[in-house]
Amino acid sequence: MCGIAGFIDLEKPRSEVESELILNRMMTRINHRGPDDCGLYLESGMGMGNVRLSIIDISGGNQPLSNEDGSLWIVYNGEVFNYIELHNELIKKGHRFRTNSDTEVLLHLYEEYGAEALQYINGQFAFAIWDTKKKECFFARDRVGIRPLFYSKVNGALVFGSEIKSLFEFPGIKRHFSQEALKEVFTFWTTLSPRTIFENISELPPGHCAWYKDGHLKIKKFWSLQYATSSTLFKGTPDEALDQFRHLLSDSVAIRLRSDVSVAAYLSGGLDSSATTALIKKIAPDHLNTFSIGFEDNVFDETKYQNEASQYFQTNHKSIVCSPADIANWFPKVVWHSEIPLLRTSPAPMMGLSKLVHEQGIKVVITGEGADEALAGYNIFKETLIRQFWARQPQSKIRPLLLKKLYPYLPHINRASTEMLKMFFGYRLKETNSPVYSHLLRWQNTNNIQKHFTSELNDHLKDYHPVEQYAERIRPEIEGISTLAKAQLIETNIFMSGYLLSSQGDRMAMANSIEGRYPFLDHRLLEFTASLPDEFKLKGMNEKFLLKELMRGEIPQAIRNRHKQAYRAPILEAFIGPKIPDYVSDLLSYARIKECEVFDPQSVNNLINKISMAPISSEIDNMALVGILSTQLLYNQFIKDFKPLNPREVLKGKIRNKSLITQK
Repeated sequence: MCGIAGFIDLEKPRSEVESELILNRMMTRINHRGPDDCGLYLESGMGMGNVRLSIIDISGGNQPLSNEDGSLWIVYNGEVFNYIELHNELIKKGHRFRTNSDTEVLLHLYEEYGAEALQYINGQFAFAIWDTKKKECFFARDRVGIRPLFYSKVNGALVFGSEIKSLFEFPGIKRHFSQEALKEVFTFWTTLSPRTIFENISELPPGHCAWYKDGHLKIKKFWSLQYATSSTLFKGTPDEALDQFRHLLSDSVAIRLRSDVSVAAYLSGGLDSSATTALIKKIAPDHLNTFSIGFEDNVFDETKYQNEASQYFQTNHKSIVCSPADIANWFPKVVWHSEIPLLRTSPAPMMGLSKLVHEQGIKVVITGEGADEALAGYNIFKETLIRQFWARQPQSKIRPLLLKKLYPYLPHINRASTEMLKMFFGYRLKETNSPVYSHLLRWQNTNNIQKHFTSELNDHLKDYHPVEQYAERIRPEIEGISTLAKAQLIETNIFMSGYLLSSQGDRMAMANSIEGRYPFLDHRLLEFTASLPDEFKLKGMNEKFLLKELMRGEIPQAIRNRHKQAYRAPILEAFIGPKIPDYVSDLLSYARIKECEVFDPQSVNNLINKISMAPISSEIDNMALVGILSTQLLYNQFIKDFKPLNPREVLKGKIRNKSLITQK
């Protein structure tokens, strides 16, 4: 795993010395993504570089890397898990290899097939390939957005990188919040791709590729997840589905164990990570390191199940116990790496966990993300079906009570009367024909935070309606699919890619130079589960039915049968009270809120007083607190106090093509 950065500015080429300094500054900003090696490629008017985390072909896979005649050069962040099979096929076609790396396989695959090469890859990736003859750069990002890739066009140049902070090292790029993006974050928990939180900084959307030539960027979608209609659903029996699912998941785990370094696993105590651990132990029964997070507060803690799983599988298990003070202390670093406002503190413990893994000398972990999206594991899927059932008899006093079963860990829901449940869950109850019916309630709860925006910001955004725009955007994709499939599509496209795999996934792991691998996000597995009837995923109110059947007798029974517990982390104890860090009080002060110009200072003050005095704080107020604080941190880190690195702070990348530069 790695980080990449580069620029193309053929109209106004800089000197070699200036280009090298800029590129090294860009790579230094993301050195945490690849501390093992640093290399760059330079020619007149362009440069690209790579910081490397060595996992495959440790001695021979350094980047940038070229083909035989030096006409193509690649910088690459990711893993091609089927690289061995592709390597053998390319040799048959006459390609010659100098390394055993998946990087060189990817380069030759592009040389053979062009953009169609993406259809052959099973992996997680973001890369750029420069064609020295055509003076054209090709970019691509993996199907579901596991690896990030950002870009900006400034003064005739295209600048790109694995993280936004890298782009900010390029001269002329401004640092301002996008006001529309703020509204999106405080609706969807993330921005709608390709928008980012910063004005004029975009991301290449998941499943897309792009060509840049003569100052023009052409973007094309190469993959999207298609959910089955009634006529295209899987027609086999449950047993046949189970056999196919077993084969796909087992193979997905097996190819993700390919590595020249040790591979470990996260073990949360839930079904998904227990399933991947069980399969790892079957495929590679030798020594396995597992890691987990515990919490001081029993409301969030799953240590009991983690210990039961590690004992059952006989793994070498290590864990951290996360306190509210830890979350508060880690939070500035979490925001720095996330590069977007956050509405939850959940990424912070993941930062601590990846640090623990790094301290053990491990670079790769298998994790269970994606199972909830693929197999309808989240409560929002059940909530949608219950609300739809309730909408048929909206005056019913019994049907709303079904919602209590979804959130036993939320006291204010558990104790609520029918009338209170109607207040909590009745928002736009009857609009079952809406393309985004499943998420209307969640997004309404989140955009309540916008009442804390300044009046000027709300006035500017009054005619921007992101929910309605998104609903129209996806209307063609949801034609003929079930209510559950619609909810899965939205959750996968927005929440999973924009938050789970980014703020809680790639960014927290790579902050400590750790690569996460996700067997449930193998595109073959996603395409198969998208073809299944609803009842193979959510049977009644029994989520992830197929996975539970697969794991019968393979994992501890208590874990297989336990109620779904959402991964959450403390908020109030971290940021409210006498022991909070000084930065919290400072950033939430009247003067600092006013300086940022996103939130109204008096409204924020009222919110903090309300939270401080209330016996129980609502989830909406908790999200608002985290959202405001993280936005304040982001403003300080990237807008107010961000300064380009000076030459003494900069890495010196190895120039891979010195002879070419000398000739020029």
